[in-house]
Amino acid sequence: MNTVTSDPLDRYRFPIDEWALTESSFESANQGHTETLFAVGNGYLGMRGNAEGGYGGHSNGTFINGFHDTWAIKHAEEAFGFARVGQTIVNVPDAKLIRLYVDDEPFIIAEADCISYERRLDFRTGVLHREIEWRTPSGKRVLVHSKRLTSFTDRHLAVVDYEVTLLDSDASVVLSSQTLNRQDWVDEYAATANSEHPIDDPRRAAAFADRVLLPRFKKAEGGRYILGYRAANSGMTIACGTDHRLETENEYVESSQIDDDLAKHVYSIRAKKGQPIRLVKTITYYTTQAVPTRELADRCDRTLDRIAEAPIEEVFDRQREWLDAFWQRSDVEVKGQPAIQQAVRWNIFQLAQATARTDGGGIAAKGVSGSGYGGHYFWDTEIYVLPFLTYTSPAVARNALRFRHGMLDAARDRARELNQLGALFPWRTINGLESSAYYAAGTAQYHIDADISHALSQYVSATGDEDFLIAGGAIDILIETARMWADLGFWRSNGKQTFHIHGVTGPDEYTTVVNDNLFTNVMARANLRAAVRRCTAIRATSPEEYARIAFRLELRDEEVVEWAAAAEAMHILYDEELGIHPQDSQFLEKELWDLENTPASKHPLLLHYHPLVIYRFQVIKQADVVLALLLQGDEFSQEEKRRNFEYYDALTTGDSTLSASTQSIVAAEVGYRDLALEYFLAALFVDLGDLHHNSSDGVHVASTGGVWSALAFGFGGMRDYLGTFTFDPRLPEEWESLVFRVTIHGSRVLVTLTLDDMTFTVESGDGVELYVRGRRVVVTPEKAVTVTLTNEPPALEGAPSTSDIEGSLRADGSVIVATMPTDVIDLPGEYIQTE
Repeated sequence: MNTVTSDPLDRYRFPIDEWALTESSFESANQGHTETLFAVGNGYLGMRGNAEGGYGGHSNGTFINGFHDTWAIKHAEEAFGFARVGQTIVNVPDAKLIRLYVDDEPFIIAEADCISYERRLDFRTGVLHREIEWRTPSGKRVLVHSKRLTSFTDRHLAVVDYEVTLLDSDASVVLSSQTLNRQDWVDEYAATANSEHPIDDPRRAAAFADRVLLPRFKKAEGGRYILGYRAANSGMTIACGTDHRLETENEYVESSQIDDDLAKHVYSIRAKKGQPIRLVKTITYYTTQAVPTRELADRCDRTLDRIAEAPIEEVFDRQREWLDAFWQRSDVEVKGQPAIQQAVRWNIFQLAQATARTDGGGIAAKGVSGSGYGGHYFWDTEIYVLPFLTYTSPAVARNALRFRHGMLDAARDRARELNQLGALFPWRTINGLESSAYYAAGTAQYHIDADISHALSQYVSATGDEDFLIAGGAIDILIETARMWADLGFWRSNGKQTFHIHGVTGPDEYTTVVNDNLFTNVMARANLRAAVRRCTAIRATSPEEYARIAFRLELRDEEVVEWAAAAEAMHILYDEELGIHPQDSQFLEKELWDLENTPASKHPLLLHYHPLVIYRFQVIKQADVVLALLLQGDEFSQEEKRRNFEYYDALTTGDSTLSASTQSIVAAEVGYRDLALEYFLAALFVDLGDLHHNSSDGVHVASTGGVWSALAFGFGGMRDYLGTFTFDPRLPEEWESLVFRVTIHGSRVLVTLTLDDMTFTVESGDGVELYVRGRRVVVTPEKAVTVTLTNEPPALEGAPSTSDIEGSLRADGSVIVATMPTDVIDLPGEYIQTE
């Protein structure tokens, strides 16, 4: 269990600022981590937080959402239906480079004598600032200040504003502004980008062996450069354009160079003491599936022309205005907890950077902050990110669901390949094809169909956007996924008919290819019910529309009847002896992994034990049954939730960043208030504190979404079951108050929670009906409503552990004992067995 009880950040280096992340000193040892923390992105375009000089660093990455190349997956042993085509995000040409030379000495941050240093990512302006006072080898003092943004209002646009001032003497200054195709061209100045944690890690992206970006276009005209490429296998095309504007009273000359992989504009300046040199570099990227690079170059030109028509300050002003509106609907305030407040806003800001301008594209596990997981999209989006978007930025949520709808044909093809009716969405993908080479822990996670259905149903309930279902065609997702479940499952009779689903993997990747996984069955049941409910409603209210849907999908009335029957007969496991729901039909037969005595050096287990070893034990990578308790909580009693949480929390390793937020929410609900706060802090500081030692590969976007959910659903106690919005809060006793916003049916409601009461204020819209601990509340724009909180459930102390489970009896009467796999030390004739 990875929990945090205190602030893990070095506050001398990262001082507390509730509206920014600031770094007061540079350390080369963990550049990968800080490159992620200070990355800027807008959902489409992302730039890691490297220095503009571009020397060294961990990963000088610039990423475009969805821009990838493909490669053939080579299986050691082939089988029918295995994923064939791998997809990996491409590190696109790096256009943020501005190299500085003073008296021919290069400014290299890792080697420089810095008198002062500050780097600041401002959450209100969306701008990354850096200011350094550098003492050159000859003793001259130089002030270097830069600003960088990727625009939320012009998604193809980035700006680097770079200023140099000589403080105490004149000097020769050279600014070399470059666009470098790092993917294929070896930068002789760059250090090898080794991982800060070099152990082989399957979560890191695969590297390309051959040239990826094939040159197709180049143009240099004045201070403008455009490079165009085609990805070797996927055929995707990209163009990158840059424009330059130098402002200084110093004398200077300029020169240019362009080739297939490098465009360079150089200013040689006779710099005088106190005379600023300001270089404004505007950058634009365009990508498509198949449009020729020449056409993309024209688009770059048009964008650069438009930006050049006005002062660059207008771009920064528009960024601030966009973020003002974002924070107005999305901010969460934790009064009296400045360190937590800063971290909360950093996480929410990362959600904006990963999602805001996806504009119909997917939301990758790392957003556009790094290459981790190869830039793939997972079910994480629907379960952990979509709730935040649905309740704060519903238009963005709609776009994310449109992206899944666009994959429906590929999902139908995949279902047929696996001998199923309907549609089966890929577990991991960029282009709609399944790219998981390890099917047991990947492709077998059929629950992704139900996860997408859940997110769609939640969106429609929260927004009332019925038009998206009918005119937008999203009802097709519900119908085709319901078909898949009805075909995948089967009926058995032993006194009564029950419906079973076999041979699947749930969210817990430490337990694979099982029968009647509880999460899968519960979510599939909800999926089937949603399809029945929506089809029935459309048929009753819009018979003509329903006829069109039925004709388009060849939908028969008997199918809907079958879905309803399967849902109500779904086999939901329950163990009377232990009073819990088994994770699957054989889970409780396994040995109990002794997590209490597993050393931290053996975590995460996936990097230290073969999967077959892990699969033999009751041990959990990430919330599975506990996640079902959250998403389908109205299907379980409070006693069932508590007993399930206590059993499975003790078995959960914390090896996945997906777990902490879910465990926090359910811990709060069942009464473990201190534990809920510990889990929340573990989620809150996953990346800021690099708690899983892999933040260098990019932001854990699902975890940032989970942080919002832990605040709204956990401490705020919000739930939405079938369109009924309820609140049963659990504010930590240490907190003065919690303030957050949710948008329901077009009304934005400000929720203010203290230990004693809960106040709802309509900030926009007509109002909404809510329930607080069973009490109906109608909130209107005319007056805020305050509800006194009573009937607080008793708090439970401590945390569940495997010791609590040891000695319990299985249904067959056998005693549960905690143990560990044999740990063999590789010495001749010697081994040590850990008891």
